[in-house]
Amino acid sequence: MSILVDATNKVLVQGITGRIGQFHTQEMMQGGTNVVAGVTPGRSGEAVHGVPVYDTAREAVADTAADTSIVFVPPPFAADAAMEAASAGIRLCVVITDGIPAQDMMRLKRFLRHLPDETRMTLIGPNCAGIISPGKALLGIMPEHIYLPGRVGIVGRSGTLGYEAADQMRALGIGVSTSVGIGGDPINGSSFVDVLQRFEADEETDAVVMIGEIGGPQEGAAASYIRQHMTKPVIAYVAGLSAPPGRRMGHAGAIIQAAGEAASEKVELLKDAGVAIAPTPSEIGETVQATLAQAKQPA
Repeated sequence: MSILVDATNKVLVQGITGRIGQFHTQEMMQGGTNVVAGVTPGRSGEAVHGVPVYDTAREAVADTAADTSIVFVPPPFAADAAMEAASAGIRLCVVITDGIPAQDMMRLKRFLRHLPDETRMTLIGPNCAGIISPGKALLGIMPEHIYLPGRVGIVGRSGTLGYEAADQMRALGIGVSTSVGIGGDPINGSSFVDVLQRFEADEETDAVVMIGEIGGPQEGAAASYIRQHMTKPVIAYVAGLSAPPGRRMGHAGAIIQAAGEAASEKVELLKDAGVAIAPTPSEIGETVQATLAQAKQPA
């Protein structure tokens, strides 16, 4: 089992005719993803890797019954593309695009909140690596070969550190159920808590790796959720222990602006919630291995 994506998702690629869209569409198809349609306004009737292209998401959904979208649209138009997908009936949308204006993301979030609960689209990203359920489907830009199918979930703000965690785990024979990149922007579609809830409910995920970083309240909220609700072991690494306050480090959201946003403070909150902390990026895999071994020991 996996969360969010598997071989049954019917995927629509928005921005499929661009160079990036074409490249990753091919990669996703090779990874088993069921890509059924693409959208680029004004390019209806064309095909990319055998996938038909439509002018609008509504036309593509009507023709192919697509239920999932991935957005490779330039920043000024990406939020509109996600809203178009939601209006067309798409239930899950991954926005890979980075550099989307904050005002556009606020408008997109307000739009989604006003949709009925039963039809509200789940948004992952922006500025994220996407989602992969190894051996089943890839909805993103992850290097598929470093992911071994297994029973440990990964959720992270940093795509690169998510790759590092997966590769270290693979070297130790530890596989991944699903890996979700939620993105590093200050305003994103899904939070750590949103994804942790799904992993907690997934019968085939035994533990979760969480990759955090400085800035924002998400890790603190995750610590509260883990303390109150998680029954599965959680292993975390928080990037930015040496980051100075007030300076953005990498992601747009990685900036210490208030109390509780420094990496050291987040580590303490997670420790207090019973989370196993990897002290350095190079020790994520070993920390996962030790935590899994401890969880197997009789109480």
